[in-house]
Amino acid sequence: MSVTPLRDRLGTPEAAPTRPADEPIWDVIELLFFAYRDFVGDADDALAKFGFGRAHHRVLHFVTRHPGIKVADLLDILNITKQSLGRVLKQLVDQGYVLQKEGESDRRQRLLYATPKGEALAMKLASLQTERIARALADLGPDAHADARNFLIAMIDNRERDHVLQLISRADRLRHNKP
Repeated sequence: MSVTPLRDRLGTPEAAPTRPADEPIWDVIELLFFAYRDFVGDADDALAKFGFGRAHHRVLHFVTRHPGIKVADLLDILNITKQSLGRVLKQLVDQGYVLQKEGESDRRQRLLYATPKGEALAMKLASLQTERIARALADLGPDAHADARNFLIAMIDNRERDHVLQLISRADRLRHNKP
């Protein structure tokens, strides 16, 4: 089967069909489903070798990006129940990917840190996903990163947008100031 390069398909009439204003944006909805499937699929294959799934990936990602994150804050970010997090977190702790510590000022707090083993797995998964993103952005031209970032920011609920951007910015600062 011959595959037409992405650059040759962009801007063609079938790339962005016209639709009545009251009709759902089917093409973008479906493209998001397929893009998500493939984006997480790369990591799913790697995670399966460890007996882990997407929930493990999400926890490990945010614990790695936000060392010392409180369990309560992680619950808010992931928008899951304490019970769901508890099962996944127990596996990650028991297998040496995440370390749980008491809070210094409040011993009831549980602070989470990726172990070197956990950080290595998180970086492997992020590398797989970065490769896919970089390939897609390379096909779209010099403003693709900014355009994709702006689109994704706009997709986040308006009430959460500033919080999410602060979270990302803080994690980026921590990563770049690491000794």
